[in-house]
Amino acid sequence: MLVEVLLHTRIDGLGAEGDLVKVKSGYAHNFLLPKRMATIATMATKHHIELLRKRRAEREAAEFQAAQELASRLQKLKLVFTLASGSEEQEKVFGAVTAQNIADRLKDEGIELDRKKIRMDRPLKELRAYSLSIDLHPDVTAQLSVELVPPAEKAKGKEAKAKGETRKKSSPRKAKSSAASDREDHSADASE
Repeated sequence: MLVEVLLHTRIDGLGAEGDLVKVKSGYAHNFLLPKRMATIATMATKHHIELLRKRRAEREAAEFQAAQELASRLQKLKLVFTLASGSEEQEKVFGAVTAQNIADRLKDEGIELDRKKIRMDRPLKELRAYSLSIDLHPDVTAQLSVELVPPAEKAKGKEAKAKGETRKKSSPRKAKSSAASDREDHSADASE
């Protein structure tokens, strides 16, 4: 047996406040009514529907505005994560960045966000820049820039190695030129 009830709060999978829905009698009498989440729909409660719909519209407008402001903040933000990596030849990364890591970093930035709103197919494991979508509202999606970088000493080591290779390439020339100048000095000594 179905009963028509007026919802006072949003219930996922059922409806939002102000909606008239039909539910099973047991669900209404054992769950919705005792928790004051709904009332039985009668002629007297029909006028209450308009008040609830007005509140709902105001709440949804405020949520939409807040989501747009948060989206603009997130699009200006760039998160940088430092991950340990293996040898310089392999570029193997130890660890990964998950949605929970991103949510924690956003919390440090002063932005409270549920990790389930961050769209990620799998954890981030490559040292590069990413652009992630974040669902803030059914009508608002933000883009967040995330970059994974190696530790600072690895980056310095790569720069030093690159400089060392250029020095090594130039140092054999110096050795040859100094050896040639030594021979010239000895030949000049021998001629005197």
